[in-house]
Amino acid sequence: MKRPFILGLTGSIGMGKSAVSAMLRDLGVPVFDADGEVHRLQGANGALLPAIEAAFPGTTGALGVDRAKLGAAVFGDGAALARLEAIVHPAVAQARAAFLAAHEGAPLVVFDVPLLFEKGGRDYVDAVAVVSAPAEMQRERVLARPGMTVDKFAHILSIQVPDAQKRAGADYIIDTGCPLDTTRAQVAALVARLHRPD
Repeated sequence: MKRPFILGLTGSIGMGKSAVSAMLRDLGVPVFDADGEVHRLQGANGALLPAIEAAFPGTTGALGVDRAKLGAAVFGDGAALARLEAIVHPAVAQARAAFLAAHEGAPLVVFDVPLLFEKGGRDYVDAVAVVSAPAEMQRERVLARPGMTVDKFAHILSIQVPDAQKRAGADYIIDTGCPLDTTRAQVAALVARLHRPD
């Protein structure tokens, strides 16, 4: 059986990737949500809790990982972040493989991966779609989030590949700096095109 065409979906914080992901699901495209999988693995009774607690004592509880405590434990510490990623990434890769096996008959699947460029995800997808919007719109969206500060936003941007670089490395660009219906039309056109690859 021919495997599905794998589209990697990515974009910097506040660019509207979650909205585009939802549009893809609405069109019946199977979407693997890497962030959602991490939340599941780190949530209440999550499979990764024992390993995370062993590596970072006091960062987990009955409800799963205490994201504020774990964030504080790895923030700005490259070695600590690498330890955490060594626990999380293999588990996410395993879940991604199971997702692909479950949808092997689909013509198209999407891997929704926020740090696709940053973490070398380009290697396991057939094409990349980058969700993008003007910088000022991105800033407004992000700073409207609860608990977000200008400093936190600046730090997040500093560890993400810049939007211009992502756009340059993209096979497709989905513009979210326009009315939702316009973005939805772009997504539908891309799905139609990838269902019938040239």
